[in-house]
Order: sequence, then C-alpha cells, then structure tokens
Amino acid sequence: MTHHLPSPAPSSGLLSTRRAFLQSSAAFIGALSLGSSLGAPAWGRDLRRYPIATPAETTVTQMLAFPATIEPGLAKTALHQVARYKDFGYGEWTLGSGLPIVTRTDLMRAGYEKPVGGESKRLIRFFAFTDVHITDKEAPNQLIGFQQTEPAAVNNTSIYSPVMPYTTQVLDAAVQTVNDLHSRDPFDFGIALGDACNSTSYNEVRWYIDVLDGQPITPSSGDHRGRDSVDFQMPFQAAGLAADLPWYQVLGNHDHFMIGSFPVDADPTIGLRQSYTADRIWAVGDVLKPNREGFPALFDYRGLKATPAYYPGVIDGASPYGAIIHTGRADDPAFAGKPPQIAADPGRRPLARAEWLAEFRNTTTRPKGHGFDLIDGAGDGFACYSFVPKSNLPLKVIVLDVTQSEQDGSRDIHGHGFLDARRWDWLKAELARGQADDQLMIIANHIPIGVSPIGSEMEWWLGDANAAPDFANAVDLAGLVTTLQAAPNLLMWIAGHRHLNVVKAFPSADPDRPEQGFWQVETCSLRDFPQQFRTFEIRLNADDTVSIEAMNVDIAVADGTPAAQSRKYAIATQQIIQNDLRPNSPNYATAGGKIPVPSMDPTRPQSDDPKATDPSIRFVDLRSADKPVQYHASSNVALLKQLSPRMVEVLERRVAMRK
Repeated sequence: MTHHLPSPAPSSGLLSTRRAFLQSSAAFIGALSLGSSLGAPAWGRDLRRYPIATPAETTVTQMLAFPATIEPGLAKTALHQVARYKDFGYGEWTLGSGLPIVTRTDLMRAGYEKPVGGESKRLIRFFAFTDVHITDKEAPNQLIGFQQTEPAAVNNTSIYSPVMPYTTQVLDAAVQTVNDLHSRDPFDFGIALGDACNSTSYNEVRWYIDVLDGQPITPSSGDHRGRDSVDFQMPFQAAGLAADLPWYQVLGNHDHFMIGSFPVDADPTIGLRQSYTADRIWAVGDVLKPNREGFPALFDYRGLKATPAYYPGVIDGASPYGAIIHTGRADDPAFAGKPPQIAADPGRRPLARAEWLAEFRNTTTRPKGHGFDLIDGAGDGFACYSFVPKSNLPLKVIVLDVTQSEQDGSRDIHGHGFLDARRWDWLKAELARGQADDQLMIIANHIPIGVSPIGSEMEWWLGDANAAPDFANAVDLAGLVTTLQAAPNLLMWIAGHRHLNVVKAFPSADPDRPEQGFWQVETCSLRDFPQQFRTFEIRLNADDTVSIEAMNVDIAVADGTPAAQSRKYAIATQQIIQNDLRPNSPNYATAGGKIPVPSMDPTRPQSDDPKATDPSIRFVDLRSADKPVQYHASSNVALLKQLSPRMVEVLERRVAMRK
C-alpha cells in the first residue's frame, strides 16, 4: 500500500533567528531498503544494479588523495548545504601512493628482530567491517537538526552527515569488493563488528541483512518519496555476499539503543517507543545542550522532555540534496500549534535485543543465525558466542557483547564498554577453555578498550549515581586487561565503535613472558570517511612467532554510482568538520581531579601530563612520498606475537610446517 504524505506544515528554523537558514538547508541521512522480508518493491521489476570498479585493491597498493582543508570553505554548521559543495571543490579526490605495511614488535622481547626471508605459513584469512549504520532517514524521531545549532553536536556526524542517504548502496559496494578479493584469494570467513543499524529499527536491520543476502532493496520508507527520481531513493538489486563465504555478527550499541544512546523503554513518559511509528515529528527538548539547569550531566535522556521543545526534522526523500524539513521550535507560530505530519510506517518499530538477534535467522547466506544460533538460550538477549572457523586449525573466535544494559538505570548516553556478571563469567570460561584446549583466540566485539579518554562517552563504564545496584560493571578495566594477559593464547581484541583505524599494543606485565601480551585492532566505519573495511591474515613464522597482517581496503566504487557519490560526501564531511581520525589521548591519572579512579589504560604510566600519550599508537605520514596523500586515517600493519612453548608445539604438530 502506498501512503500519501499530508501537506507539510510550514517549517521554521530550530531557533527563530535561524529560520531562513534552516529552511534552505540540504542534507542526507541513512538509505534504507524494503527487501524480500518486507515485500518486493511495488514499482517495477527491472531493478538497477551497481557494479563496482574491478579489480579491487587494498590500501597497500593505492590510497585516496585529496586536500585536507579547503580555504575559503564552509563552516561546520553549514555541513548540510550539500548543493554548495561543488562550488568549493569539496569531495574531489585522486589516487595516491599506497600505504606500506609496518611491522610492529611492541609485544616481543627487547631487542627482537624478525628474521628476513624466513618461512611463513598462512593459518587463516578473514575480513571485518563495522559501523554500517543503516538509517531510516525518513523516520520521525531523529536529532539531525541539532548538528547545525548545538555547539556540543557540531562535530557529531552520527546524528547528521551527508553520507547517510547512501548506506545501503555503500554496503552493497563493500560486499562486492569483498567478493572480488575473495575470488582471487579466498577468505575463510567474515565478521561484522556491530552497529549494523543506526537506531534499532526493524526496517534497518532487515535491510542490512537483505543487502548481504542479495535481495531487492527499496531504500526508502513511509511515502517512498523520490523513488523514481532521486538516486538514494531508487530501488536496486543487491549483489549479495559470495555463497561460499560465511559471515558472523556482533551486537553494537546502535543495534539495541535509540540512536545508539537511549534505552527505548527506560522512561515510558518520554514516549520513545511510540515515536518510531508515529505519523508526526516528535517534539523534544535539546538533549545535546550541556549544563542545563537540573540536568548536570552533559547528556541525559530526561532532557528529551525538557522545554522548550523542538522539532529536529527529517530528510525529504524527494529532494536530490536531501533537504531537512520540519524543523523549529514547537511553539513557533509557523506550526500553528500542530506537529508536522509524515507518513507513518509500522516497519520502523524498534526491536528489543532478543528480537534483533532473532532477525538473523531469516537469511539466505550462511550460517543461519550468523553466530547467534550458537547461543544457548538466546531468547533472553544474551549475545555472546564462540566459533571455530576452520576445523583443522586450533583457533577460535570469541564474540563478546560489551554493550551496556537497557536496565542499568543510567541516564547517560549508552556508548560505554560494560560486562555484567553473566557475560564476565562467560568470557573467563571461554578464555580458560581456549587455553585448556590449546587454541589460539581472537576476541571480536564492538567497543575497544584503553583508548577512550577518561570521562568520555566511549570509555569503560565506571557507573554513575543513577545506576541500578544490580547493574554495576562486573570488572574494571584493570581487572579485564589482567585477565586477558593471563591467557597467552589470546592474539588480539578487534573492535569498531569509534570509527577509527587505531592499532594498540597491550604488552605483557612480565618481561620474561612476552606471550602474555595481546594486540587491539580497531576498524573504521563503512559509513564515514574513510569508508573502509579490514582484511586479516594470520601467519605462523619459522621463528615460532605469529604475524597478524591487518590491512585497510577502500570500497571499490564505480564512477556514477550512488556509492561513488557517497565517497565524495564522506571526503567533503571530513574536509569541513575536520574530526581527528588519528587520536592518541593522554593517560591521565584523574580527569581534571574529578574522577579519582582512572580507567583508560592500566598497562602504561598514568599522569596528568597532556603529552603522556601511548607510544604504541602510531600513524604513517605519507606527505613526503612521491605521490603525496594529503590526509589519510588508515593503518596497515604486521603485528608480531610471541607464542607460548606449548602453543608452538601444538601448531608445529597440527600445521606441520618445516623449520
């Protein structure tokens, strides 16, 4: 059934003094699909396909090159003025020199040097992508308008960015890039590290799975405006992941929290659940405004019902540049006391954690459930499992849910790392079993550890004054790291969440037992610049060490496709917003004297010196190369890991590699 959008109410700016400014705004937000599970498209049978440019290459061969800044240019608050990008030259790029693979020996004994030309045998090869953030850009309960008006949100491209209309098409291009690489050098498996969705909507997760399954995709919702004329709204046929390539899924905070931040049912008086399927734009307080009287926290979901109320707006699917409509103060006379109306869509309903996990059983790719069928009693929302990707290789992947609980009582943004007692006990048992079974281990989860500044919205959760007593973090970061170091077969902790390509070493606390160190490898978002995924190749070396080659891959977009347009907008966003994609935060002993218990990194010295950054976090500078890459946020590395004597014996017997 086709819904018809009522005539829109007059729109005004988020602040009356900015009415004209926002009335002319242009923006984009998450592309959606109505694949097979929601019914085939109601218009046309000959769907577009968007082949990629082949052969696909990794960033070892070539890197995107573009100016880091453009002067004069647009202000950050003008990010939504997409129609003006061409006037300034935003988003233009060329190909520059490749990024070399840097060998890292941080975990090895002092003075270690990797032998040159030694024999090496591949153990396993896999890929990982993360933070796709499939977003219903036409949903009535977004915060997009605040990016232009709220200083605390001006750098927040999670609530608004011009790349957001194209997420389904970008995922389709990424899948085809994986397929092309796989056809020439097969992967053993793939894993997605969380935030498949942007706001835990049924249509978002359904479209995510359908792109991977190769279903017909209709990237619009509600009234499906612009479906015949606007590129990010037009139905298309997804390619689907190669049939012989299994993929597994990790749960992220956006997959079960509204906009990755707020428990849908934590405070029924706010009406978050009802806002998903409403036929009108929700009126909310400015939850992003800091230091509001009565709300001491920077973010507090009670602010959603504060006054004055605003209409934060939606994206008009019929607008080629994704104009933001229906914004302004709710008491503005332009609205005549009536909320702006939109076409409701029951497919936007929010999913509880267990419902979200269950959707992965409705799939045509393998394995069924994409890992969640391996959970005993998954009906209660428990999202941890482990699997052995190759039956003849003693290696297991531990998929760990470290997201916060919906019942923890915290009113802050729910983007912190957290383990309840059940998950913590499960992890300790998995590590112990892996050691007893002589298995190498990889922990795959959504949130990295020891890299987010103390007091930030992404650090390991310390609890807060509102937290329910039964939902305190079961382990502090020091205790977690100590436990991980006590499992010498642990190779690495892989994560997404921060949209960054950061590699960090957690060395052993005992210099005589270097095998107790492990690596952390973060992978950036497929949505935001640099729109990459990673390949991982683990090799056994002749000197009884393991090498983990982790390389970034740019999506292989073809000119004229929606994914290519998204790349231009991703680069433009970085040029305008200038977010630091190569961070290295000080390891403060306290957070300005306010937080007495440090949580950032217990493996290195803590002080209040702002220059006390992590020496293991490094980025290669290519500006002096023959073909300079003016800005990049990538990291290609070969990470060395010492094996325990027992694991050396096991691998030499199982892998049968001659010295």
